[in-house]
Amino acid sequence: MISVYDIDGLARWASAHGVDEPTLKRFRVAFFKKALAEDDCLAMLPPSVRAAFQAAVALPSLDLVARQDSSRDGATKLSLRTADGHRVEAVILRVASGRTSLCISSQVGCAANCQFCATAKLGLARNLTTDEILAQVSLAQRLLRAEARTLRNIVFMGMGEPLHNEKNLYAALDTLRNPRAFYFADRHLMVSTVGMVAAMGRFRERFPTVNLALSLHSARQEVRRDLMPAAKSQTLEKLRAVFPPQGSPSPLMIEYVLLQGVNDGPDDLTALIDYLRGAEVHINLIPFNPHPGAAFTPVGKAEREAFAHALRRAGYKVTLRRSLGDDIAAACGQLAGVHARSGN
Repeated sequence: MISVYDIDGLARWASAHGVDEPTLKRFRVAFFKKALAEDDCLAMLPPSVRAAFQAAVALPSLDLVARQDSSRDGATKLSLRTADGHRVEAVILRVASGRTSLCISSQVGCAANCQFCATAKLGLARNLTTDEILAQVSLAQRLLRAEARTLRNIVFMGMGEPLHNEKNLYAALDTLRNPRAFYFADRHLMVSTVGMVAAMGRFRERFPTVNLALSLHSARQEVRRDLMPAAKSQTLEKLRAVFPPQGSPSPLMIEYVLLQGVNDGPDDLTALIDYLRGAEVHINLIPFNPHPGAAFTPVGKAEREAFAHALRRAGYKVTLRRSLGDDIAAACGQLAGVHARSGN
Protein backbone atom coordinates (compact mmCIF):
# COMPACT_ATOMS: atom_id res chain seq x y z
CA MET A 1 0.00 0.00 0.00
CA ILE A 2 0.96 3.64 -0.40
CA SER A 3 1.64 5.52 2.80
CA VAL A 4 -0.33 8.72 3.22
CA TYR A 5 3.03 10.31 4.03
CA ASP A 6 4.40 9.32 0.59
CA ILE A 7 3.53 12.56 -1.19
CA ASP A 8 4.86 11.50 -4.59
CA GLY A 9 3.11 8.14 -4.27
CA LEU A 10 -0.18 9.90 -3.56
CA ALA A 11 0.29 12.05 -6.66
CA ARG A 12 0.94 9.00 -8.84
CA TRP A 13 -2.16 7.26 -7.47
CA ALA A 14 -4.28 10.35 -8.06
CA SER A 15 -3.06 10.71 -11.64
CA ALA A 16 -3.81 7.04 -12.36
CA HIS A 17 -7.35 7.42 -10.98
CA GLY A 18 -8.28 10.69 -12.62
CA VAL A 19 -8.07 12.81 -9.48
CA ASP A 20 -6.81 16.27 -10.35
CA GLU A 21 -4.22 18.18 -8.31
CA PRO A 22 -6.68 20.72 -6.79
CA THR A 23 -8.78 17.86 -5.44
CA LEU A 24 -5.79 15.98 -4.08
CA LYS A 25 -4.55 19.22 -2.53
CA ARG A 26 -7.83 19.57 -0.62
CA PHE A 27 -7.23 16.11 0.85
CA ARG A 28 -3.64 16.96 1.78
CA VAL A 29 -4.65 20.23 3.43
CA ALA A 30 -7.37 18.44 5.40
CA PHE A 31 -4.95 15.74 6.58
CA PHE A 32 -1.66 17.58 7.09
CA LYS A 33 -2.66 21.18 7.81
CA LYS A 34 -6.13 21.03 9.37
CA ALA A 35 -5.68 17.64 11.07
CA LEU A 36 -9.25 16.64 10.32
CA ALA A 37 -10.67 13.22 11.18
CA GLU A 38 -10.10 10.46 8.62
CA ASP A 39 -13.70 10.52 7.32
CA ASP A 40 -13.55 14.28 6.89
CA CYS A 41 -10.32 13.96 4.92
CA LEU A 42 -11.81 11.29 2.67
CA ALA A 43 -14.80 13.55 2.05
CA MET A 44 -12.46 15.84 0.11
CA LEU A 45 -12.19 13.15 -2.58
CA PRO A 46 -14.88 12.34 -5.19
CA PRO A 47 -17.25 9.61 -3.93
CA SER A 48 -16.37 7.47 -6.94
CA VAL A 49 -12.74 6.98 -5.83
CA ARG A 50 -13.02 6.88 -2.05
CA ALA A 51 -13.20 3.11 -1.78
CA ALA A 52 -10.23 2.68 -4.12
CA PHE A 53 -8.29 5.26 -2.14
CA GLN A 54 -8.95 3.47 1.14
CA ALA A 55 -7.87 0.18 -0.45
CA ALA A 56 -4.64 1.64 -1.82
CA VAL A 57 -3.54 4.21 0.76
CA ALA A 58 -2.51 3.43 4.32
CA LEU A 59 -3.24 6.01 7.00
CA PRO A 60 -0.56 4.89 9.49
CA SER A 61 -1.35 5.39 13.13
CA LEU A 62 -0.15 4.63 16.61
CA ASP A 63 -2.64 3.54 19.24
CA LEU A 64 -2.97 6.00 22.09
CA VAL A 65 -2.95 3.74 25.14
CA ALA A 66 -2.57 6.38 27.84
CA ARG A 67 -2.60 10.14 28.23
CA GLN A 68 -1.27 11.99 31.27
CA ASP A 69 -1.78 15.72 31.75
CA SER A 70 0.42 17.66 34.13
CA SER A 71 -1.37 19.29 37.04
CA ARG A 72 1.31 21.99 37.21
CA ASP A 73 2.04 23.09 33.65
CA GLY A 74 1.04 22.59 30.04
CA ALA A 75 2.64 19.20 29.43
CA THR A 76 0.83 16.10 28.18
CA LYS A 77 2.54 12.73 27.89
CA LEU A 78 1.20 10.38 25.23
CA SER A 79 1.93 6.67 25.62
CA LEU A 80 1.66 5.07 22.20
CA ARG A 81 1.62 1.49 20.95
CA THR A 82 2.99 0.39 17.58
CA ALA A 83 1.31 -2.25 15.41
CA ASP A 84 3.75 -4.88 16.72
CA GLY A 85 3.04 -4.01 20.34
CA HIS A 86 5.98 -1.80 21.30
CA ARG A 87 5.50 1.29 23.44
CA VAL A 88 6.91 4.75 22.79
CA GLU A 89 6.20 8.15 24.28
CA ALA A 90 5.72 11.66 22.92
CA VAL A 91 5.18 14.86 24.87
CA ILE A 92 3.08 17.91 24.04
CA LEU A 93 4.47 21.09 25.61
CA ARG A 94 2.18 24.11 25.92
CA VAL A 95 4.41 26.98 27.01
CA ALA A 96 3.18 30.15 28.70
CA SER A 97 3.81 32.24 25.57
CA GLY A 98 1.07 30.30 23.79
CA ARG A 99 3.37 28.37 21.48
CA THR A 100 2.95 24.60 21.37
CA SER A 101 5.78 22.12 20.84
CA LEU A 102 5.90 18.36 20.41
CA CYS A 103 8.77 16.18 21.61
CA ILE A 104 8.82 12.99 19.55
CA SER A 105 10.68 9.68 19.66
CA SER A 106 12.84 8.15 16.94
CA GLN A 107 13.45 4.71 18.43
CA VAL A 108 11.87 2.17 20.74
CA GLY A 109 14.26 2.56 23.65
CA CYS A 110 17.85 3.71 23.08
CA ALA A 111 21.32 2.22 22.75
CA ALA A 112 23.27 5.32 23.88
CA ASN A 113 23.01 4.38 27.59
CA CYS A 114 23.52 7.89 28.98
CA GLN A 115 23.69 7.44 32.74
CA PHE A 116 21.28 10.26 33.66
CA CYS A 117 18.51 9.21 31.25
CA ALA A 118 15.62 6.89 32.09
CA THR A 119 15.25 5.74 28.47
CA ALA A 120 18.78 4.32 28.64
CA LYS A 121 17.63 1.67 31.12
CA LEU A 122 15.39 0.15 28.45
CA GLY A 123 18.09 -0.65 25.92
CA LEU A 124 17.18 -0.59 22.24
CA ALA A 125 14.35 -2.67 20.77
CA ARG A 126 14.28 -1.21 17.25
CA ASN A 127 14.16 1.92 15.15
CA LEU A 128 10.84 3.60 14.51
CA THR A 129 9.78 3.69 10.88
CA THR A 130 9.26 6.95 9.04
CA ASP A 131 5.50 6.46 9.29
CA GLU A 132 5.70 5.81 13.06
CA ILE A 133 7.70 8.99 13.55
CA LEU A 134 5.23 11.06 11.53
CA ALA A 135 2.18 9.40 13.09
CA GLN A 136 3.20 10.98 16.41
CA VAL A 137 2.85 14.37 14.76
CA SER A 138 -0.52 13.60 13.18
CA LEU A 139 -1.93 12.26 16.44
CA ALA A 140 -0.76 15.30 18.41
CA GLN A 141 -2.16 17.65 15.78
CA ARG A 142 -5.60 16.10 16.11
CA LEU A 143 -5.54 16.34 19.89
CA LEU A 144 -4.47 19.98 19.70
CA ARG A 145 -7.09 20.81 17.10
CA ALA A 146 -9.75 19.99 19.69
CA GLU A 147 -8.14 22.68 21.87
CA ALA A 148 -8.04 25.22 19.02
CA ARG A 149 -4.24 25.05 19.20
CA THR A 150 -1.73 24.77 16.38
CA LEU A 151 1.47 22.78 16.61
CA ARG A 152 4.43 25.13 16.10
CA ASN A 153 7.65 23.29 16.99
CA ILE A 154 8.79 19.68 16.68
CA VAL A 155 11.83 18.45 18.58
CA PHE A 156 13.42 15.02 18.19
CA MET A 157 14.29 14.80 21.87
CA GLY A 158 12.13 11.88 22.95
CA MET A 159 13.14 8.24 23.18
CA GLY A 160 16.12 7.16 21.11
CA GLU A 161 19.17 8.62 19.36
CA PRO A 162 17.87 10.13 16.09
CA LEU A 163 21.22 9.81 14.29
CA HIS A 164 21.18 6.06 14.93
CA ASN A 165 18.10 6.06 12.67
CA GLU A 166 19.30 8.36 9.91
CA LYS A 167 17.34 6.95 6.99
CA ASN A 168 13.95 7.24 8.68
CA LEU A 169 14.85 10.51 10.40
CA TYR A 170 15.76 12.12 7.08
CA ALA A 171 12.63 10.84 5.38
CA ALA A 172 10.50 12.16 8.24
CA LEU A 173 12.18 15.57 8.07
CA ASP A 174 11.63 15.70 4.32
CA THR A 175 7.89 15.18 4.87
CA LEU A 176 7.71 17.61 7.78
CA ARG A 177 9.32 20.29 5.58
CA ASN A 178 7.44 19.45 2.37
CA PRO A 179 5.07 22.27 1.25
CA ARG A 180 2.66 19.57 0.02
CA ALA A 181 2.63 17.90 3.44
CA PHE A 182 3.11 19.36 6.94
CA TYR A 183 5.24 22.32 5.75
CA PHE A 184 7.06 23.17 8.98
CA ALA A 185 9.73 25.85 8.67
CA ASP A 186 13.27 24.65 9.36
CA ARG A 187 13.57 27.02 12.33
CA HIS A 188 10.70 25.16 14.02
CA LEU A 189 12.41 21.76 13.80
CA MET A 190 15.20 20.49 16.05
CA VAL A 191 17.11 17.22 16.23
CA SER A 192 19.09 16.29 19.35
CA THR A 193 22.04 13.91 19.31
CA VAL A 194 24.47 12.48 21.85
CA GLY A 195 27.20 13.42 19.37
CA MET A 196 27.64 11.07 16.42
CA VAL A 197 30.38 13.00 14.62
CA ALA A 198 30.15 11.60 11.09
CA ALA A 199 26.35 11.61 11.17
CA MET A 200 26.33 15.22 12.41
CA GLY A 201 28.37 16.16 9.36
CA ARG A 202 25.95 14.38 7.04
CA PHE A 203 23.01 16.00 8.80
CA ARG A 204 24.44 19.49 8.37
CA GLU A 205 25.04 18.85 4.67
CA ARG A 206 21.50 17.59 4.12
CA PHE A 207 19.64 20.00 6.43
CA PRO A 208 21.87 23.07 6.92
CA THR A 209 19.11 25.24 8.41
CA VAL A 210 17.32 22.67 10.59
CA ASN A 211 18.29 23.15 14.24
CA LEU A 212 20.78 20.64 15.63
CA ALA A 213 21.34 20.12 19.36
CA LEU A 214 24.28 18.35 20.97
CA SER A 215 23.94 16.64 24.35
CA LEU A 216 27.31 17.70 25.70
CA HIS A 217 26.91 17.64 29.52
CA SER A 218 30.63 18.05 30.15
CA ALA A 219 33.62 19.63 28.42
CA ARG A 220 35.96 17.35 30.38
CA GLN A 221 36.56 14.15 28.44
CA GLU A 222 36.83 11.86 31.48
CA VAL A 223 33.58 13.19 32.98
CA ARG A 224 31.68 13.01 29.69
CA ARG A 225 32.95 9.49 29.05
CA ASP A 226 31.59 8.33 32.41
CA LEU A 227 28.22 9.98 31.78
CA MET A 228 27.86 8.98 28.14
CA PRO A 229 29.46 5.77 26.81
CA ALA A 230 29.31 7.17 23.26
CA ALA A 231 31.98 9.68 24.31
CA LYS A 232 34.59 6.91 24.34
CA SER A 233 34.70 7.00 20.55
CA GLN A 234 32.93 10.32 19.88
CA THR A 235 35.51 12.32 21.78
CA LEU A 236 35.37 16.02 22.57
CA GLU A 237 38.21 16.62 20.14
CA LYS A 238 36.35 14.91 17.28
CA LEU A 239 33.11 16.69 18.13
CA ARG A 240 34.74 20.10 18.13
CA ALA A 241 35.68 19.62 14.48
CA VAL A 242 32.01 19.70 13.39
CA PHE A 243 31.00 22.79 15.40
CA PRO A 244 29.85 25.77 13.33
CA PRO A 245 32.37 28.64 13.41
CA GLN A 246 31.50 31.90 15.12
CA GLY A 247 29.23 33.97 12.90
CA SER A 248 27.52 30.96 11.31
CA PRO A 249 23.80 31.54 10.65
CA SER A 250 22.96 28.13 12.14
CA PRO A 251 24.19 27.91 15.75
CA LEU A 252 24.60 24.57 17.45
CA MET A 253 22.44 24.13 20.55
CA ILE A 254 24.55 22.84 23.43
CA GLU A 255 22.49 20.85 25.92
CA TYR A 256 24.00 20.67 29.39
CA VAL A 257 22.20 18.84 32.22
CA LEU A 258 23.58 20.16 35.51
CA LEU A 259 24.39 17.35 37.93
CA GLN A 260 25.39 18.23 41.47
CA GLY A 261 29.02 17.42 42.21
CA VAL A 262 29.55 15.95 38.75
CA ASN A 263 29.69 18.71 36.13
CA ASP A 264 28.76 21.92 37.98
CA GLY A 265 32.05 22.97 39.60
CA PRO A 266 34.52 25.75 38.77
CA ASP A 267 36.71 23.40 36.73
CA ASP A 268 33.67 22.29 34.71
CA LEU A 269 32.68 25.88 34.03
CA THR A 270 36.18 26.85 32.92
CA ALA A 271 36.43 23.78 30.68
CA LEU A 272 33.09 24.57 29.05
CA ILE A 273 33.98 28.21 28.41
CA ASP A 274 37.31 27.22 26.86
CA TYR A 275 35.91 24.32 24.83
CA LEU A 276 33.18 26.35 23.14
CA ARG A 277 35.32 29.38 22.36
CA GLY A 278 35.22 30.33 18.67
CA ALA A 279 32.08 28.31 17.91
CA GLU A 280 28.58 29.61 17.16
CA VAL A 281 26.58 28.01 19.97
CA HIS A 282 23.60 28.59 22.21
CA ILE A 283 23.87 26.89 25.59
CA ASN A 284 20.76 25.32 27.06
CA LEU A 285 21.21 24.60 30.78
CA ILE A 286 18.83 21.85 31.84
CA PRO A 287 17.88 20.85 35.38
CA PHE A 288 18.28 17.17 36.16
CA ASN A 289 14.87 15.54 36.42
CA PRO A 290 14.99 12.63 38.91
CA HIS A 291 13.61 9.22 37.98
CA PRO A 292 13.60 5.79 39.66
CA GLY A 293 17.09 4.37 40.00
CA ALA A 294 18.86 7.62 39.14
CA ALA A 295 22.09 8.21 41.05
CA PHE A 296 22.28 11.95 40.50
CA THR A 297 21.10 15.04 42.36
CA PRO A 298 19.74 18.24 40.77
CA VAL A 299 21.65 21.50 41.14
CA GLY A 300 19.82 24.21 43.07
CA LYS A 301 18.19 27.16 41.31
CA ALA A 302 20.66 29.73 42.65
CA GLU A 303 23.62 27.61 41.56
CA ARG A 304 22.12 27.11 38.08
CA GLU A 305 21.61 30.84 37.72
CA ALA A 306 25.19 31.54 38.82
CA PHE A 307 26.51 29.01 36.27
CA ALA A 308 24.43 30.69 33.55
CA HIS A 309 25.58 34.16 34.59
CA ALA A 310 29.24 33.13 34.32
CA LEU A 311 28.66 31.75 30.82
CA ARG A 312 26.89 34.93 29.73
CA ARG A 313 29.71 37.01 31.17
CA ALA A 314 32.08 34.94 28.99
CA GLY A 315 30.05 36.01 25.94
CA TYR A 316 27.74 33.04 25.38
CA LYS A 317 24.01 32.99 24.72
CA VAL A 318 22.42 30.94 27.49
CA THR A 319 18.91 29.68 28.23
CA LEU A 320 17.93 28.25 31.60
CA ARG A 321 15.37 25.67 30.65
CA ARG A 322 12.32 25.22 32.83
CA SER A 323 11.30 21.57 32.81
CA LEU A 324 7.68 20.85 31.99
CA GLY A 325 5.87 17.65 32.89
CA ASP A 326 8.18 16.38 35.63
CA ASP A 327 5.13 15.47 37.73
CA ILE A 328 4.07 12.96 35.05
CA ALA A 329 7.60 11.70 34.17
CA ALA A 330 7.48 13.63 30.90
CA ALA A 331 10.43 15.99 31.43
CA CYS A 332 13.85 15.76 29.80
CA GLY A 333 15.47 12.40 30.60
CA GLN A 334 12.36 10.85 32.15
CA LEU A 335 10.76 9.07 29.19
CA ALA A 336 10.73 5.34 29.82
CA GLY A 337 7.78 3.81 27.99
CA VAL A 338 7.69 0.04 28.45
CA HIS A 339 9.05 -1.21 25.15
CA ALA A 340 8.22 -4.87 25.49
CA ARG A 341 5.48 -6.19 23.26
CA SER A 342 1.81 -5.92 24.18
CA GLY A 343 0.79 -6.97 27.58
CA ASN A 344 3.23 -4.56 29.28
